[in-house]
Amino acid sequence: MKTLKRTVIALAAALLFLPASADEGMWLLPLLEKMNIKTMQQMGCQLSASDIYNINHSSLKDAVVHFGGGCTGEVVSSQGLLLTNHHCGYSVIQSLSTIEHDYLTDGYWAMDYSQELPAPGLTVTFMESMTDVTKQLEKAARKGKDDHQRDSLMSEAAYKLKADAIRDNHFLSATISSPYGGNYYYLIVYKTYRDVRFVGAPPSSIGKFGADTDNWMWPRHTCDFSMFRIYSDKDGNPADYSPDNVPYNPVTHLTVSLKGIQEGDFSMIIGYPGSTNRYLTGPEIAMTKAGNEAGIYCRGHRQDVLMADMLADPEVKLKYASKYSSSSNYWKNWIGMNEQIANLNVEERRYENDNAFRNWIAAKPGRNKKYAGVLDEIYSIVEQMTQHDVNMTYLTESLGRVEIATIANNVANRLRNYDTADESARKNLLATVDALMDSFYKNYNMPTDVKVTKEMIRVAKDKLPANLLPEFFQVIDSEFAGDIDAYVDDLFATTAFSSKEKAAAVIAAKAASGRISFVDDPAYHFVQDYRTVGLAEQVTYTALAEKLAKARKLYIAGQLEMNAGKPIYPDANSTMRLTYGQVKAYEPKDGVIYKYYTTLKGVMEKEDPDNWEFVVPQRLKDLYAAKDFGRYANPDGSMPNCFIMTGDITGGNSGSPVFNGKGELTGLAFDGNWEAMSGDIIFEPDLQRCICVDIRYVLFIIDKFGGAGYLLDEMTLD
Repeated sequence: MKTLKRTVIALAAALLFLPASADEGMWLLPLLEKMNIKTMQQMGCQLSASDIYNINHSSLKDAVVHFGGGCTGEVVSSQGLLLTNHHCGYSVIQSLSTIEHDYLTDGYWAMDYSQELPAPGLTVTFMESMTDVTKQLEKAARKGKDDHQRDSLMSEAAYKLKADAIRDNHFLSATISSPYGGNYYYLIVYKTYRDVRFVGAPPSSIGKFGADTDNWMWPRHTCDFSMFRIYSDKDGNPADYSPDNVPYNPVTHLTVSLKGIQEGDFSMIIGYPGSTNRYLTGPEIAMTKAGNEAGIYCRGHRQDVLMADMLADPEVKLKYASKYSSSSNYWKNWIGMNEQIANLNVEERRYENDNAFRNWIAAKPGRNKKYAGVLDEIYSIVEQMTQHDVNMTYLTESLGRVEIATIANNVANRLRNYDTADESARKNLLATVDALMDSFYKNYNMPTDVKVTKEMIRVAKDKLPANLLPEFFQVIDSEFAGDIDAYVDDLFATTAFSSKEKAAAVIAAKAASGRISFVDDPAYHFVQDYRTVGLAEQVTYTALAEKLAKARKLYIAGQLEMNAGKPIYPDANSTMRLTYGQVKAYEPKDGVIYKYYTTLKGVMEKEDPDNWEFVVPQRLKDLYAAKDFGRYANPDGSMPNCFIMTGDITGGNSGSPVFNGKGELTGLAFDGNWEAMSGDIIFEPDLQRCICVDIRYVLFIIDKFGGAGYLLDEMTLD
């Protein structure tokens, strides 16, 4: 603990005197005053640090929410109107759609409060405060005599800090975040709203224009936004959905800028980036590449099956739209990441950093005492972990994607205590399972799952070592002469879970007998066989991962000490961060320069009526032909579309507000660019760009295309 204490003190000293980078960094908001604000102001920011983050008065952070747990959104009116990306709202929009009312294909606009659609399960979360509690937790841990006791004392202190932070306010929650590899601790207090309603979105031909082809690419022409509204009880507090709830009146909302952007303008983003890996060592990057390759292989095979069925049947397309989109997003991300790791020599650069760290350690005896052997330990652990990591990926991305096995396992787990429950509890269990099956089968197509299951079993057989092939492979060989297709056909013909009706009937019959068990169901057998080998592999993998985490904590502490006086920020971990830079073009390769903006002209140039990814709605073509752009046009009369800036973003930043120097909303972040897909590992200042939809294009689509201009009346436009 003494070593860790000295490391924390060294880090604290470093944080006080950092020359903040203009582009790189996902910065903690409470540290802006010490670390960033002077540089930001020199670049054109007209705000103070307290204008951005303040726990005593309203500030920009109060208008930014964690949307659905995986994206970011922003409040743009005093009536709780919320903007986020179209792809962030995609699963909600899909779940609210039917063949008769397909909001993904056709778009949707509520023309008053009564037409706003409840979105069950959707939440938005406001951050109330973020407080450094490192000293308190370290003080508690120092009383322990060994690691186990220190961990226990630290957990007790963390529990008390969280309890004291929320006290009797049941509308709040608290958590402890551990950035810098566990070398620092922050207490974060949140408030979550549970009644969030869908207000509107453009059709996917606008909100998802370019789809997979354009994903992660610049130039971009996607109007990636959707709109929701937060509702509260009459006192402004979070509440479950009720028709009596009212539009939420936030403590602040964003001003929307109509002035547009110019190259060189200061630009900043506040959001909830999910994860980065800026402290990886050389062999960890090799492990990342290997895991990516496994994921790419599995998802590519599955997506081919899904897309064929989706293009053949509109109903299947609607059911699987969100599943496919979620899968393909990271599939392409992994492809791009591995490509750029190679193109930009990322692995070699990390090995160079490792060697520099070794030399730094050797330069002073004190360092050698603290950090000697930590890199060798990491290298050894990663060498042992890599194949297990690849195996786990193949297992989860192939056999773990069989839907019928998933529903069989989930139902069985929910009903595992049915036999010993009383009558009231049994009714509740059956009602819970019925709702679970309603949700699952609404977006399920058995013939598609049959094809996917066959393909995923083949993938597993081709890619997994023999000792990790589940027991049902023996059944395939012994009872079906090695015929995977015949085995799968029989599984789906005999399982209770091939349809909601069949499953419900079997459950009802079992319930009437007083005992519910699925031990004889082939789909349940499938998942249990898969989980048996998966659990054994997971135990080994987890043990190695825990050792790696401890070694990496010490390694990161050494990196912080070695780089004291340089920009130091923690990896993203789904907590609120700020990044800043400027609107800027870039040169992806020799002789090619990408402008910093696109216009509606590019949409028309990309139009391909025979390719679903590039269909352009007639209404949009008519507006373009008439140049009916209203107050949203550029000074030269063109219609702005998207722009890029140099901020440091990653997954989770989708939907994040993009601000100008006055703190006004200029756009929504929605993507990164292909040439810097390895940016989660090493930031590439010459190449890395955040792709944003221009807020003027958003307003144009709402008003001119969607005919919902009344929504703009409740916004503050400048």
